[in-house]
Amino acid sequence: MTNPTAPPPASPQEPAAADPPAPRNEPAEPVRLCGARLAGDPGELHRSLRQRHGPVVPVLLDGDVPAWFVLGYREVGHVAGNPRLFARDCRRWNARELVPDDWPLMPHVGWTPSVTFAEGAEHRRRTGAIGDALDRVERSALTLVCERAADRLLRAFSGDGEADLVAQYAHRFPLHVLAELYGLPRGDIPVLAQDVAESLDADGKAARARERIRDRMARLVAERRAAPARDVPSRLVEHPAGLTDEEITLDLLAVTAAAHQRTGDWIGNALRLMLVDDRFSMSMQGGRGGVSQALNEALWEDAPARNLIGRWAVHDCDLGGRRVRRGDLLVLGLAAAGADPRVRPGSYTDHGPGANRAHLSFGHGEHGCPFPAPELAETMSRTAVEVLLDRLPDVALAVPPERLEWRPSASVRGLRALPAVFSPVIQDMTAWDDDF
Repeated sequence: MTNPTAPPPASPQEPAAADPPAPRNEPAEPVRLCGARLAGDPGELHRSLRQRHGPVVPVLLDGDVPAWFVLGYREVGHVAGNPRLFARDCRRWNARELVPDDWPLMPHVGWTPSVTFAEGAEHRRRTGAIGDALDRVERSALTLVCERAADRLLRAFSGDGEADLVAQYAHRFPLHVLAELYGLPRGDIPVLAQDVAESLDADGKAARARERIRDRMARLVAERRAAPARDVPSRLVEHPAGLTDEEITLDLLAVTAAAHQRTGDWIGNALRLMLVDDRFSMSMQGGRGGVSQALNEALWEDAPARNLIGRWAVHDCDLGGRRVRRGDLLVLGLAAAGADPRVRPGSYTDHGPGANRAHLSFGHGEHGCPFPAPELAETMSRTAVEVLLDRLPDVALAVPPERLEWRPSASVRGLRALPAVFSPVIQDMTAWDDDF
């Protein structure tokens, strides 16, 4: 049996390299981890931070809020795998008084009684119910739902000969699938998609959008409590864990946010890789063998869950040569950990990640993505990419690769846009409408 508190294993394909130099003994000047710096090359940023500071870096987030940025693969695994030392309940934070209510990262650290901040037995009760509800999704039925959702989105622009594959496809696709799994009317999708998009922005619209999403989920739960159906909310209502309506509402919000943003960016990042990397050109000309490889490689090179904010130290402790104080905030650098030379030596990186799945893109430990969420997300992402390549076989990037821009974000890695061109296709898919 695997020890859940142990750090994840090193890459199974290469031996671990020697540890990087230990951090300097003198106090380090905190590094600002916000703004335009986050839109640049994350690999270069992580390399420079690791070389100068070691695997744990003192940083200042937006508004000069102090935190620790955990870069090392083993250190991230240690933090994520030891909830008694590094807990999830943000009410432990020793710097909360420094943070205004409108702080851009507040959605990550503002406490709610959801599964996100639950701990111990309560967390296991909530994640167990979510996992059971998701596991009852039939895999063949999910693939069919994904194919129909992809075709519906493609029909909207396939005749134009051009499209933004992020805004018009990758970011919309997960919500179409979730709406089906939740039993939401198809007419609710456009409004829900707009609200979810606004909820991710750092402006005055975000709080109002999140409130509207919460209200819609609360109504859905009340409807399923009165009349259960064959969908995820109904399974949560009927689960022996005895979840309250508020608990189900908040947990559906957590699942929706994670599935929409991270799966959408995973699809977009994999499509970018297939459009700019010559290794996948044959796969785009009718073959599907490279799709799974591209999806896996995207999790190593451009992980959609870039950083996890956060964990809080339960006690004073040492981590990566640093003295972490009780209540300190830690940001887990999932993307940085995947590039740690101790588990990915240069020769391994040069040849690509291949089939290696030792990445941390789905988290690790008690608060990692619950089973079977990673499997369902992979089915969704793979189907989205495959259907697009089937329907638009000559799709190509519409701009030079260097003109693609990444959204500046401390938590996610995703493109602002992915402009593409293709031969216009008029698709007759009216047969799908009555069945979706």
